Amino acid sequence: MAQPEFFDALETRPPELREREHMGALAGQVAHAQRHSTAYAEILQGVDASAVTSRAALAQLPVTRKTELLERQKAHRATDVFGGFSTLVRGPAMSRVFASPGPIYEPEGNVRDYWRAGRCLFAAGFRAGDLVHNAFSYHMTPGAFILESGAHAVGCSVFPAGTGQTEQQLQAIAELKPQAYTGTPSFLRILVEKAQESGVDIGSLHKAVVGGEALPPSLRDWFGERGMAVYQSYATADLGLVAYETAAREGLVLDEGVIVEIVRPGTREPVPDGEVGELVVTTLNPAYPLIRFGTGDLSAILPGTCPTGRTAPRIKGWMGRADQTTKVRGMFVHPSQVAAIAQRFPQVRKARLVVSGEMANDRMCLRVETHDTDAALSQQIEGAVRDVTKLRADVELVQPGSLPNDGKVIEDARSYQ
Repeated sequence: MAQPEFFDALETRPPELREREHMGALAGQVAHAQRHSTAYAEILQGVDASAVTSRAALAQLPVTRKTELLERQKAHRATDVFGGFSTLVRGPAMSRVFASPGPIYEPEGNVRDYWRAGRCLFAAGFRAGDLVHNAFSYHMTPGAFILESGAHAVGCSVFPAGTGQTEQQLQAIAELKPQAYTGTPSFLRILVEKAQESGVDIGSLHKAVVGGEALPPSLRDWFGERGMAVYQSYATADLGLVAYETAAREGLVLDEGVIVEIVRPGTREPVPDGEVGELVVTTLNPAYPLIRFGTGDLSAILPGTCPTGRTAPRIKGWMGRADQTTKVRGMFVHPSQVAAIAQRFPQVRKARLVVSGEMANDRMCLRVETHDTDAALSQQIEGAVRDVTKLRADVELVQPGSLPNDGKVIEDARSYQ
């Protein structure tokens, strides 16, 4: 029996049919959010949901950015940890609750492939009967569960490897012989290099879906030279899958369960196709009905459709951040976290976090203005960085007035080529 070419029939809908069906569902989703989400009852107060049936009408609605979601959650911790955005209540309909850095809490609905990741894995060649070595973190954040649920939707089995314990992971790969990997590209590279050094055979791995970090072409080619076809996914803890790479290697195809706009950063105004702007997503998920959710990520719409036959619009991929928030080793680092570190030390006047190196080899250095040059202070600040961000950073103490006066607290100086 011939293998199907697509995950489902939605992927090959005529573009005009998809747009018509999306716009037809939009009014219902706005009305649902107004009725069942206390946050959107306030954010969309006075909006006539029945009139939101076009992109022009959608563009008139406010953009809700992650910072606002975080602030609403903080303001309602005592009564609703989701800040009024979730329509689910605890019980059989809500299978899990996650915490992302912030902390921001996210619900998981108890439905098949809740995060819609199956389509992404299928496009990367994952098939029923494959064993997937899932190296995303299973601790608090939803990354591992996003990919695991997608693997189950395709018909795969999953080894829940999580992060760390490289030697044990290599042993499991050598003995279980999984066909596929999910996780960050940086950790996959660590596994491959350690296997080469130790002589462990991990040749069963020949396909992968990676996320949480950018995948530079040079690193993708490095994997290809070692027999691994590695594909990018773009998903968030709030939205689930947004876009995914196909065998055409021409940008990322948008998922069928989202409506995507590219807007001028800091505004609600869509930019012309092809122009770089902030990725704003409306999800058709009734459990967590985010309307015009600003991701803070930069991208642009590509012309035409995917050569594989998938007809959804495509984006160029991740092109940086619209704000100063950045991702390091799969974890968001926020300006507010840098401020929280500095506030712990009265002798610190100003701090600037510099992220450098190539992707998959990130380095963080917190440059701190202070008159105190004691090495003990550096060690204390390093501990505070680990405590606040869950990541490691070098600390450089500099004289007051040394840092640029440009308002930045995070500088991303990495190479993405």
